[in-house]
Amino acid sequence: MSQHAYPGSAMLGDYLRTAAGLVPTAAILALAPLGAIGAAVLGALAALFSVFGVRTALRHSSRVETTDIAIAASGPLGATIRWSELDRVRLAYYSTRRDRRDGWMQLELRAGWRAIRLDSRIEGFHELVARAATAAAARGLALSPATAANFEALGIHSPASHAADPTGGVRR
Repeated sequence: MSQHAYPGSAMLGDYLRTAAGLVPTAAILALAPLGAIGAAVLGALAALFSVFGVRTALRHSSRVETTDIAIAASGPLGATIRWSELDRVRLAYYSTRRDRRDGWMQLELRAGWRAIRLDSRIEGFHELVARAATAAAARGLALSPATAANFEALGIHSPASHAADPTGGVRR
């Protein structure tokens, strides 16, 4: 069994971005006389920053536990996926620069309607990806070319990587 969480230091940037957007927007809404259009635009921005802040807090409060039988994410949006029921694995890379030198990865695991999404800031991300690759191979899941390439970029060689599938990992 292994346990994983998002460290506060990894989430600090998201909390700061939330505050940097929400505080001035809310201050202008509260203090400045605005017309209907200005209030609507700033209200929409405040709502957007609020949703981002709530998502950050939910992610930060989540804990992920893996066993030989399942992976479970606890928290308000928790889910449990048995490795034997896994039907889709997706590993995506999101670049923050045009030269693709900086960015993050997101691992998505699905079993029917249940989904667990983890980004590369979680402690033990590489271990989680390796475990997902093992489960995908055991289930005979085909991986999308992008997912297979991202596994390879992390140095994870999965037999499922060789059966790349453009449908995104739907079992054949």
